[in-house]
Parts: sequence; C-alpha cells; structure tokens
Amino acid sequence: MLPEQHKTLSLQYLINESMLGNSRMQELLYRKFAVTMYYQCLRYLKNTGDAEDVVQEGFIKVFANLHKYRNEGSFEGWIRKIMTRSALSYLRDNKKYNYHTDIEDAHEIKEPNIFDTLAEKDITRIVTQLSPEGKKIFILHVVEGYNHREIAAILGCNESTSKSQY
Repeated sequence: MLPEQHKTLSLQYLINESMLGNSRMQELLYRKFAVTMYYQCLRYLKNTGDAEDVVQEGFIKVFANLHKYRNEGSFEGWIRKIMTRSALSYLRDNKKYNYHTDIEDAHEIKEPNIFDTLAEKDITRIVTQLSPEGKKIFILHVVEGYNHREIAAILGCNESTSKSQY
C-alpha cells in the first residue's frame, strides 16, 4: 500500500482495522495525523525533540484507547485532547523545564491559527510577558478553544484560577 493511499481509505475503516491490531492501518492512521499532532505538541513544549517524544507516547495512548472513541465529535479532536494532555503531563513530569514557548520560533509553524490577523510582534510581546501558568491557560483557551472549566480539569486547578490568570 502506498503512503498516499491512506487519503482514500475511510477514517472509520482505519479506526476499525487499527482496533483489530492491523499494524499497516495503524501506520496509515499515524501518518494521517502525526504532523498535525506534532505541531499541537510543539505549542506546549520547549523543543522539537520533546514534541516528537510526546507525539510517539501520545499515539501509543491513542492506539491503546481506540476502543473508547465513541464517534462523538471529530476523531481528530479526540486525538488532540490526548496529545494536549500528554504534553501537559510531560511538562508536569519534567519540571526541570520551565514552561515556555519560544515565541521567536513560533513563526516557523505554518499551521493557520486565529492570530493570523494580528501583528506577530504584538502577540509575541504580550505572550512573553505571561507567567508559565498564564501561557498554558492562554494557549488552552485562545488557541485550543477549551473553556475555563475544562482548563481547570486539565491543569488540576480551580475554574476561578483559570479565569483570573487568563
């Protein structure tokens, strides 16, 4: 099967076959979402190596939990939640790294986002002034679209804390 063939197979077919342990279909499912999830993780992590590691670990979780996906909402959204939680867990477990995103390097990420209409210098200036927790909340709320109740659950804090640091 050619690498491009995953584009012609239905997503549901890839999911079903991956649940059955079909390693070729798992590889195609991985290829379909890996780049997007890499950029997802890179938003939270300090460097590309960490993002690559988290994507690998995240996909292990995806494949181990495919049976829990209930076709409620998009499959990509379901994977994004796993990747986001994996990245945040990585940050918690590796406290030697202070949470910060290299805003100067963010211009290399070509994935479209809601800030395309704002001046990059303005965004950089504002975001670099945020505390590490404030950056997490900002990214989760503005970029990822989580509400403050969801952010509180993800970060293990009170909803009011999420609101006050936003």
